[in-house]
Amino acid sequence: MKSSRSRSRSKNSRNRSNNNNNSGGNVVNRVFDSSGPEGKVRGTPQQIIDKYNQLARDAHLSNDRVAVENFQQHAEHYLRMLSEAQREMDQRREEQERQNRERQQERDRDQRDRVERQERHAAAAPASDPADAPQPDVVETPAAQDTGLVETPESQPKPKPKPRTRKPRAPKPQQPAEDAGDAPEAPEAAE
Repeated sequence: MKSSRSRSRSKNSRNRSNNNNNSGGNVVNRVFDSSGPEGKVRGTPQQIIDKYNQLARDAHLSNDRVAVENFQQHAEHYLRMLSEAQREMDQRREEQERQNRERQQERDRDQRDRVERQERHAAAAPASDPADAPQPDVVETPAAQDTGLVETPESQPKPKPKPRTRKPRAPKPQQPAEDAGDAPEAPEAAE
């Protein structure tokens, strides 16, 4: 069994956390339990306001001016909570929009600086980097001018290969036509 001291501590911590949640946060969508004269009313602040206004109308119809005033005061309490939460949300939204505008301006400023640096670099580059300057297609050097370079086999123009000519083939020796009855001739002896 818990002692009364530990129960009171937990109850106090609960009350403190409820009080902290009332400032800002998500009050608009948060569900509250309201203990009014007719019992508990549960819902979001807007639902509780509507319920107390309805109870105030019912009390007015029954000519209970004290109950009407009581219900209207309860409704007004939640209306103030809701309007305060809405005001804080609007302030946060405005602050966030201001910060977003500042960030966007900073990004725009950085982009402009980057473009200006690139333009300055591009304007200075041709004077300092001859590789970026336009190059001629062919460099012609006069034959009489001595360049002072040593000629190497690689720098010499390659000789054109000689066209290969074929030797004509020797004709095949023709064999004499053989008669049907003739025998091949014997080679003559050299004298």
